[in-house]
Amino acid sequence: MTRIKRNPLVIALAAASLAGALTACAPLILGGAAVSAMVAVDRRTSGTQIEDETIELKGATRLRELEAAGVLYRLPLRHNTRAYALTKRGLALRDTILALRKWGAEA
Repeated sequence: MTRIKRNPLVIALAAASLAGALTACAPLILGGAAVSAMVAVDRRTSGTQIEDETIELKGATRLRELEAAGVLYRLPLRHNTRAYALTKRGLALRDTILALRKWGAEA
């Protein structure tokens, strides 16, 4: 008995082709295919994956908050690539942050 190796890209493409016929079910099919492809490739436990996603969401939220506060801005890069830089307001906080770091190291 030979075992067929499943390629996540093939699964996603198959789900996308079925989505046209089942338009009401498309989000479920695509979502299911994406999740199963990620789980098939990712060898971490589901608990670790959820923890990592939580950390990623918290980090993204914090970056949006700092951007809204004018402390940093997003650099214009390619699609789905993000990098940030400090604004003048963010640079003004440098001495304060360094003093807090020094204070924390002494405690």
